[in-house]
Amino acid sequence: MPDGGRLILAVNPGGTSTKMGLFREADAIFEDNIRHLPEELAEFSTTFDQMEFRAEIVLRALERAGYTPAELDAVVGRGGAFKPLASGTYRVNETLVEEVREGSTLQADHPSNLGALIVYDIARESGIPAFIVDPVCVDEMVEEARLSGLPSLPRTSLSHALNIRMVSYKAAEKLGRHLSEINLVVLHLGSGISVNAIRRGRMIDVSQANDGGPFSPQRVGSLPTTGLVRMCLSGDHTWKDMKKMLLREGGLKAYTGTDHVGEARERAAAGDAECDLALRAMAYQIAKEAGAMATTLHGAVDAVVITGGIANNKWMIDRLAESIGFLGEIIVFPGEEELEALVRGVLRVLDGVEEERTYI
Repeated sequence: MPDGGRLILAVNPGGTSTKMGLFREADAIFEDNIRHLPEELAEFSTTFDQMEFRAEIVLRALERAGYTPAELDAVVGRGGAFKPLASGTYRVNETLVEEVREGSTLQADHPSNLGALIVYDIARESGIPAFIVDPVCVDEMVEEARLSGLPSLPRTSLSHALNIRMVSYKAAEKLGRHLSEINLVVLHLGSGISVNAIRRGRMIDVSQANDGGPFSPQRVGSLPTTGLVRMCLSGDHTWKDMKKMLLREGGLKAYTGTDHVGEARERAAAGDAECDLALRAMAYQIAKEAGAMATTLHGAVDAVVITGGIANNKWMIDRLAESIGFLGEIIVFPGEEELEALVRGVLRVLDGVEEERTYI
């Protein structure tokens, strides 16, 4: 770890935790994953109400590490489901903060929306810049990808854009080329699954983790439309019930009772036929979506990049490689590197490699 260099704090609020890290340039001084108990979060009626609670936790962790906000050169937060934005690094300004607080432009209620607010408050007190990088709402889809079949329900772009773009840069480095010169299919495999087509650095199509694509450990993916409508109109389920069923208790969990791919694989290996079928079906759907994204690139795929927590599972990687290896080189970056991605986005701006974007 170098003694000199700029000190950058990165904050990533998630559903059940707040991840944070302090970096000297791109080198981590410390990283922390602060878990939040369900009963702690239950005290807040809305996600927005959690802001001060999470901000205080971040500041206390920074203090325990022996640092103060006054020593920072910049602070960066996870960008949320704001209005559609191009990829890049944005300076957090009053317009962004007010729109998040007011809520009219938010596409989803998620703790990632708090990242901009937390870092803005820290930065304002310290007189330093605050940024967000490649927020969940990155939208660079081509126009024909937006049509769903019903004008009143256009397809939208919400994805794990931060990690997806981070591993895209790394894949380009591995291939010895610039991201603007290559085409990629990127699979982010976590509790939600995003499958993206990257054409010369632009995310031209997205399999949105909440509204389609393959089913995942917790989410249902694409469903038979008329059957879903009948279920919604049956009177047996509230919106709260449906949201929980579709986004938290669907997919692998609905078929097997677990949302942990490793556990399901162990049970399958021990003879559990339901786990075996569900895992094979999830791999089948992921591969099918990857093939669909390859067609948006006219088959000109330089590599298929697999990332996210499930990328640590060898069985799943081997299964996918069997199905989609013909598309291009398979490059695997297991896990998520979102804190590093946040910091590197800031450094690209501070070093003049790319221009900071303005939220308007």
